[in-house]
Amino acid sequence: MPPYTLNINRQSYEIEAAEDTPLLWVLRDNLGLTGTKFSCGIGQCGACTVLIDGEPTRACITPVPQVVGKTILTIEGLSADGYHPVQQAWLDEHVTQCGYCQPGQILNAIALLTKNPNPSDDEIDIAMQNVLCRCGTYQRIRKAIHIAAEMGG
Repeated sequence: MPPYTLNINRQSYEIEAAEDTPLLWVLRDNLGLTGTKFSCGIGQCGACTVLIDGEPTRACITPVPQVVGKTILTIEGLSADGYHPVQQAWLDEHVTQCGYCQPGQILNAIALLTKNPNPSDDEIDIAMQNVLCRCGTYQRIRKAIHIAAEMGG
């Protein structure tokens, strides 16, 4: 297996993986970063969303060689204390029910707010439609994004 150097959560990691290994399994199995969730395995649900150079990316279908030399951010690397403005808004609005999709939801929301610091409801709905929430907390997600935007998230 070839060695790869990955920049994850502002740290450099040396890992060995087969060329077709999805980033998801390196994060979870090799590095113990289990905040990135496995769900559908085909890139449709968004539970495995991480940010690659600031862009929401499905870790379950992204081969490790594609992320070499790029910046990878997982939910664990978002903030040292767990109180990034988006995380705080999520807590304030009681967004989470089962919580399984929330790391993907939060990272997707951060990507949206980075590009558009004051999104409308329609812009939020469009940006967030790619991460499915089986609990249906979409109204709370939208409200939390507005609150995070006000906090400068």
